[in-house]
Amino acid sequence: MDRRDFLKKGIAVVVVGGTAGGGITRLLSGTNATVVRPPGAGEENDFLAKCIRCAKCVQACPYDSIKTAGLGDGASMGTPFLELREIPCYMCEDLPCVGVCPTDALDPTLTDAAKMLLGTAVIVDREACLSLNGIRCEICYRVCPLIDKAIVIEKHAHQITGRHTVFEPVVQKEVCTGCGICENACPLDDTAIAVVPTQRGDKAAHYDYLRKQERVEL
Repeated sequence: MDRRDFLKKGIAVVVVGGTAGGGITRLLSGTNATVVRPPGAGEENDFLAKCIRCAKCVQACPYDSIKTAGLGDGASMGTPFLELREIPCYMCEDLPCVGVCPTDALDPTLTDAAKMLLGTAVIVDREACLSLNGIRCEICYRVCPLIDKAIVIEKHAHQITGRHTVFEPVVQKEVCTGCGICENACPLDDTAIAVVPTQRGDKAAHYDYLRKQERVEL
């Protein structure tokens, strides 16, 4: 390949990257509000400023829940993120991912996994949810590590028949950590429950973010 062909191919790569993935700059340093960051990650821009892409949190996770972002992952390349549908956060008691972070990109004051905030679980497809269709599923409720706290069951009559009881899983947003265990366990091909992620740093700010995005009704 001569110099001219090399330059042509290089320009083509940049153009493709710009149209399909937001451009090379975004892939390297951009933010994405749909990315789930590891426990202790705060506001996205602050997290990106502190994270040195060392992958120590990735290596420390005993469940391989944390991954390093590459091309096509929708996050700044080299930064840690989670795909909860594939492998959720299992809320390790000692939070090893936080402990190894050398730059405080993951908040070192976070010592209780029950107080982390990866996001908030939301029933994203009420029509598909088996429990809301009168089928005794409740898997998301039963696998929740904060059962009867983060997810509770509310009983009410079926709207159509009026004769059957619906056992509805209801997320308690002030308790939910966004671990994604419910999302991972949903038996449907397209999960009916999913975590709306946050990089807002605290729960009050996260709820305000959700309201502005009109993602959930609080």
